[in-house]
Amino acid sequence: MPEPSLLSSPDLERSSVVANNTMNRERGLTGVNSYARELGIDVLAHLAGRPAPAWLDLCSGEGSALREAAAVLPAGAVLTAVDLVGPLVPRPVPPALEEIVASVSSWAPTRTYDLVTCVHGLHYVGDQLGLLARAASWLTEDGLLAAHFDPESIRRADGATAAKAAVSALRTAGYAYSSRHHRLTLRGGRAASLPFHYLGADPTAGPNYTGQPAVASYYTSP
Repeated sequence: MPEPSLLSSPDLERSSVVANNTMNRERGLTGVNSYARELGIDVLAHLAGRPAPAWLDLCSGEGSALREAAAVLPAGAVLTAVDLVGPLVPRPVPPALEEIVASVSSWAPTRTYDLVTCVHGLHYVGDQLGLLARAASWLTEDGLLAAHFDPESIRRADGATAAKAAVSALRTAGYAYSSRHHRLTLRGGRAASLPFHYLGADPTAGPNYTGQPAVASYYTSP
């Protein structure tokens, strides 16, 4: 079987898999199609009681859940939505919400957040482990990171799975992983280092556990 041609982040983001317009971009806070169901957390409960709650959503799609949160969170709340495409239909932006059209592979915030989420977005990111390591430093002291993660998408240079090594390294760095729900969490901001060097990504890897075509990320590691 021929080795895949690995793409850099800019080339990957122009691929049809990453630009897939059938992806769900309309999730709300609660209900069947929601952040609560996908991530197993009550966003508003997590942010409650904070004088100026801050939530960063990576690969945010239309930003529907953040708009819902903006309507009920107290004045001073900061909601940041980052998406490669951004909302497809322009709408007025609530004062608390900042919509940023950018690649999560290169974007970085200028502040920390009480909550950082990424619902199924990592499946389309090249350097997944690099993003997770950077995101650890974007959390407040008692902040929470919650994201979907597919260990089987992490490959070695020869294409062999690096799933066990990736999960082991993440757990050593303080992350928790639920294989049943494919959820990765981290509590408390910190500097995180993962022993992997990113080589590139393969957008032709095929469907992952969601049934949708996804990206395989290639690394070298000790």
